[in-house]
Amino acid sequence: MIFLQLFIVFSKIGIFNFGGGYAMLSLIHNETVVKHAWLTNAEFTDIVAISQSTPGPIGINSATYVGYTAVVNEGYPVWAGIIGAVLASLSVIWLPFILMIMISRYLLRHKDSVLVSSIFSGLRPAIIGLIAAAALLLMNSENFSSWSESPFSFIVSVLLFLFAFFGTRLYKVHPILMILLCGVAGLAIY
Repeated sequence: MIFLQLFIVFSKIGIFNFGGGYAMLSLIHNETVVKHAWLTNAEFTDIVAISQSTPGPIGINSATYVGYTAVVNEGYPVWAGIIGAVLASLSVIWLPFILMIMISRYLLRHKDSVLVSSIFSGLRPAIIGLIAAAALLLMNSENFSSWSESPFSFIVSVLLFLFAFFGTRLYKVHPILMILLCGVAGLAIY
């Protein structure tokens, strides 16, 4: 049953995904944490961290992790978890792949048409909204602590966030250097 659910959930996420992996995160969270309770918020936060640090698109990496974790959490053996990971990964890409094959010829032929331009203009705000929803979703107590639990950790988290944000936006610090600097700061502080 879990395998059928994984297939349906990730096929649905794949077909309604516009804007890439970060836009997909809020959909994945809603389906896997809220609706099906396959993961906790803490596990979902781990998914994002692991998916960002491994090669490949974050949406597919997240699907792989969720597929494995959901199956193993249901009591199946590790080998079944691997099948769940492969199934979820393939489920999130098969419908968009077929859709892109079907419409790519049309898009190439009519890329300058008013209809195609209007469709893409309409999708832009939705994509920005999905990415913003993912950003807000990740601003949780697992990432930032909370003022009531640990004021010190909360303040440090917010300061590191602001340091990284302004460092990359205003001072054009390379993102990899910023990740290293924040990691060193985290090691030194904690």
